[in-house]
Order: sequence, then C-alpha cells, then structure tokens
Amino acid sequence: MDLSILWFWIVAGLFIGYFILDGFDFGVGMTLPFLGKDDLDRRVLINTIGPVWDLNETWVIVAGACLFAAFPEWYATLFSGFYLALLLILLALIARGVSFEYRHQRPESRWKKWFDGMIIVGSVVPALLWGVAFANIVQGVAIDANFNYTGTLFDLLNPYALLGGLTTLMLFFTHGAIFVSLKTDGDIRERARKLATKAGVVTIVIAASFLVWTAFIAEFKLAYLVLAALAAVALIGAWLFNLRGSEGVSFTLMAVTIALAVLSLFTALFPNVMPSTTDVANSLTIDNASSSEYTLTVMSWTALIFLPLILLYQGWTYWVFRKRVSRRTIEAATGVAAPAA
Repeated sequence: MDLSILWFWIVAGLFIGYFILDGFDFGVGMTLPFLGKDDLDRRVLINTIGPVWDLNETWVIVAGACLFAAFPEWYATLFSGFYLALLLILLALIARGVSFEYRHQRPESRWKKWFDGMIIVGSVVPALLWGVAFANIVQGVAIDANFNYTGTLFDLLNPYALLGGLTTLMLFFTHGAIFVSLKTDGDIRERARKLATKAGVVTIVIAASFLVWTAFIAEFKLAYLVLAALAAVALIGAWLFNLRGSEGVSFTLMAVTIALAVLSLFTALFPNVMPSTTDVANSLTIDNASSSEYTLTVMSWTALIFLPLILLYQGWTYWVFRKRVSRRTIEAATGVAAPAA
C-alpha cells in the first residue's frame, strides 16, 4: 500500500480513537444538568472521567500532529479555513479542563455552579462543532486554486453540516450516559440508563437522517453504504442492550457505532481529503496534499514503535480505574457527605 494512503487511514484511526474516548467525556459533561441532582451527584459524574479525560484528549493532539506531518496541505487549508470553529473548540476544551481542576478548590455553591456551567458548555461546543467540521470536509467547501478556503464561518453552518453536528452531539450524549451507567452504582446508575434510553431514540433518528444524506453526497459508494448500515445496526443494538441493562455490551456497541460512522465518512471522502465546491480541480486529494515519501517512511517507523506503547499505557490506566464510582465512595474519600447544591 502507498504510504500516503496508509497515513490517510491512520489519521482516520486516530480520529476514531479520539471520538470514542473523548466522546464519552463530552457526553458525561452534557449529562450534568440531567443527572446531577445535587453536588454529590455531580462529583460522582465528574469522577467517572476524572482519571482519564486528559489522556483521552491527547488523541486529538496526536491526530493533529500526524495530519500536519503527513498531509501539510490538508492541515494548512483546514486550520486556516476553519480557524474560527477550531478556536471555539480549543477555548471550550480549555474551559472544560480548567473547570475539572478548579471546581473543588472552594466550597461555595456559586463557585461550583460556575464551573459546572463551563463543563457543560465545554462539552456541548466541541461535540457539536466536530460534527459540523467533518460534515463540511465530506461535503466539500469553497477552495481556490491555491488551496485557500474562500468561504466564511457562516458558510460552514449549512443544513448538512448542522445535521452532522447534531449527530455527533447526540451520539456523544448517549455514549456518555451509557458510560455513566457503566461506571456508577445505585440510583444515579438507573437514572443514567433511563436517560440513555430516551436519548438513544433521538440519536437513532438524527444519525439515520445524516447517514442517508451522506449517502447521496458519497454517490452511494458501496463501501460507505456497508459501513453506514453496520453503524446503524450497532447503534440500534446499543440501545436495545441498554434497555436490558447490559451496560458493558451497550457501551461497546456505542464505541463500534462511532468507529464505523467515522470510518464511513473517511470512506466517503476517499481519495479526496478536502473536496472543492468551487472547482473539482482545486480539490485536495491524498496525492497532492501528502508529504514526501521520506517523511512518511520516518513517520511510519515512529508510529510502529511508539503507538503500541501508548495503547498499552492507556489500557493500563483504564484497568487501574475500572471500579464503579458511587456516592458512598465519594463520601468515604472526603470523610463527609457533600451539601445539597
């Protein structure tokens, strides 16, 4: 296989990993208003992702770095053209990270509510805008002969892209609710399962609409249709197993859903990396956007050495923090029960 094609799929794999892992982080953050009845509930929710959220977030850094090194033209056009949207994502991620670290620094209810709000916004904004960004990449944007994006931020907020944003928003929300039910115990676990059941219905409808619309954009490419159909089956399966209370299977199927959905988008995109709606000749493809053979060779050896180590470390982290979080464990750790918010 040509190294540029290999790295196209490696980048796809990195974004799959990011959306699966940080996706449930976003989802947990978005469930705070629905599952956090009091401060102790909200501490339980935050502690389900407390040990892993920053590690999950590094996947997007690695994906961006690989995109920069393997496809510099794609990176340049994407980050210059989408800079306002990406800046909003960055600011939201910063606000969310700061809130995780500062929320517990003072006991006042107003202080905690302020940071809870930042966690919610810092989860909603990236969950929405990542879908908007990827939908625009698949659909194509206005690119001139110098590979510069010539549109505006509002051009990116078109109906198809907004539907893509709603799709990732609801996928991550449901993914997060199922993760909460998997990682908690007692009343909050049951409420999370019920929330995932309700959200799952909405998610299935929105995701199905997006996948069907994308099929027209992909001109009914067979590989896309197969992956999209498998993603739909996995999503319905996740909903059904959640309904039965099988959180582990449901969570796994949600991860499979997100993986297949993202993979289907990259399949629809291939061999382009950023189609031009101005003139097809201005489209960025794997061939004209990739780095030299030497650069890709060095990157391949580096990935072969370090990627397994990273995966082993992340797997070990999840194993260490595999136990459920409950109100009792939070109270035991602090010595006293938290006051009601």
